[in-house]
Amino acid sequence: MSKVIHIQRTQAAGRRRSLRSSQSGISVIEVLVATLVLMICSLGIVGMISASIVTNNRNKLDSTGTMLTQAVIERVKSTIIGSGSSSLVDCTGTTWTIDTSPGGAALSGANIDFTQTTPPTDYHMDYVVRSPCSSTGTEITTYDVRWHVEIVGDAVTMPTNTFLITVGARMKGHSEGNMFYSLPVNFRVMAGN
Repeated sequence: MSKVIHIQRTQAAGRRRSLRSSQSGISVIEVLVATLVLMICSLGIVGMISASIVTNNRNKLDSTGTMLTQAVIERVKSTIIGSGSSSLVDCTGTTWTIDTSPGGAALSGANIDFTQTTPPTDYHMDYVVRSPCSSTGTEITTYDVRWHVEIVGDAVTMPTNTFLITVGARMKGHSEGNMFYSLPVNFRVMAGN
């Protein structure tokens, strides 16, 4: 009897081993499915990374345009508004005169009209940005910066010393406002002396 039990146990163990051996390991189909899932996830991540790089570059260009508009506004405000001029030097060493008397670049509603082909002298500049900001630096881009100064109120019936300053900046030749390039930056500020 003990021989019979031993044979039965040996046969049962053999069946368990054959069951385990047929279910052990990974099949080629499972490997292919796992690889396919991994590739699809990787493509999604690569797409997000490339979109992030493009957005980061666009934000950098937009920030530069914003800083240029703020620089022009500060120059106009620091000058005796309506009776003087100031200047700003770009990375090539070009000195741009900033006229602060009433007038300037054309407006389209509340924004600078960049379709105007020849803005008045001393109310626009082609500011060149280099890295580093020197004549030997690598040129990054050029910004078309324009401004308009107007007296608030009627100069005849109600004279005032308050001015509305409108400044706009856009990357020259590339401000279509798509995924790669941002729309022009426009600021409006009231100032007085």
